[in-house]
Amino acid sequence: MQLDFFPSRTLTLYLAKLFVVRILAVLVMLVLVLLALDLLSATGKILAAPGNGQAEILQYASLRLPQLVSRFLPYSVLLATLITLVTLNQNSEVVAMKAAGLSAHQVLAPLLLTAAVVSVVSFGFNERIVTRANATLKAWEAAEYGPIPEATGGGGVRANVYFTDGENILTAATLSGGGENIVLTGVTWYARAPGGIIRQQVRAPRATYASPGWRLEQPVRFDVAGALTEPLPELVVGEYLTPARIMLQSIDPDAQSFWELSDSIDAYEAAGRNTDEMRAKWWHRLSGPLSALLMPLLGSIAAFGLARSGQLFVRAIIGMALGFAYFVVDNAALAMGSFGGYPPLLAAWAPFFLFLLLGETVLVRTEE
Repeated sequence: MQLDFFPSRTLTLYLAKLFVVRILAVLVMLVLVLLALDLLSATGKILAAPGNGQAEILQYASLRLPQLVSRFLPYSVLLATLITLVTLNQNSEVVAMKAAGLSAHQVLAPLLLTAAVVSVVSFGFNERIVTRANATLKAWEAAEYGPIPEATGGGGVRANVYFTDGENILTAATLSGGGENIVLTGVTWYARAPGGIIRQQVRAPRATYASPGWRLEQPVRFDVAGALTEPLPELVVGEYLTPARIMLQSIDPDAQSFWELSDSIDAYEAAGRNTDEMRAKWWHRLSGPLSALLMPLLGSIAAFGLARSGQLFVRAIIGMALGFAYFVVDNAALAMGSFGGYPPLLAAWAPFFLFLLLGETVLVRTEE
C-alpha cells in the first residue's frame, strides 16, 4: 500500500536514484581531491621513516580514506541535494510534479528517505571502520610512521597519552597492552616544583610497570637549574600512577565505538571524573550521522520557484548557506559542550532540532 506522504513508486525510485548517484559522485570527487592534498603534505613524513616506501603511503591513504568519507559525507549530501533539485527545477520537472497535485513535502519525500538510509549507513560505517582507522592512524603518527608497538595483554595501542602524578607529569607517545603489562614508548617525565615550575625533565625510549611506579629504560635526565644533561642507569617514577588509573586516563573517545565509549563514561563517573567532553561526543555519535537527513530540507529552497524568474541561482546560494551554517553551529556547540559551556545533550542535539525547525518553517512559509 502506497503511503500518501510519498509520490508514486515510479517517481520515488526515480528521484531516489538521481539523488544516490549525485551523492556518490560528489563524495568521490571531494574525497579524491582532499586525499591527494593530504598526501602531498604527509608523504615526506612517511618516507622519512627508515624502510618506508610506496606500501606505507598506500597504507596511510587507506587509513585517511574512511576519515575523509565520514567527515564529508554530510557535505556531499548537501551538494547533491542542490544539484538534484536545481536540475529538476531547470527541466520543469518540479513544476510538472506540483501540477500533478504533489505537495512540496511529497516532492522531497524520496530525498528524505534516501538521506535517512545514508544516515544509518554512516552510523554503521563510523562505528565499524572509522573508529579503528582513527586508533591505528594516531598510533602510527605517534610512532613517527615507524613500526607500531605490538599490544600485549589486551588494551590495544593508544597514542599521545598524558598523565599527572601530583605536581609531576608523565607523557608517552604510545601506550600498548593492558593491566600490569602496559608498555609506554617515547616517554617524558616532568618533575615540577610547587607552582608548576619544571625542575627536571627525563626522557626514555620505553617504560614498564615496576609495581609501584614506572621503570624508565635508558633514561636521560636534564636538570633545568644547572642546564646539565646526564644518562641514568635506571629510574622509577610515578609511584602513584597505577595501571587502572593509566588505562582510565588514556581513553581516546574518537578511537572507541559507541558502546565502548558508553562503558568508558560509566568508568569515568565511577571514578568521579568529569565526563562532559565524552558525553558530548557520545551524543554526537547519533546526531552527527543524522545531519544528512537535514540536508534535503535545508536545500529544498532550490527546488521551488520558477527557473525562468532568474532567482534560481539565488535560491541555490541560500540553500547552500543554510546547510553550511548548520555545520558551523554544530561544531561550535560541540566545542562548547566539550568544555562544559553547554550541557552535553544540548550541545549535540540543539543544532539539529534548530535547523530542522528552520528548514521546515522556510518550506511551509514559501511552498505550502
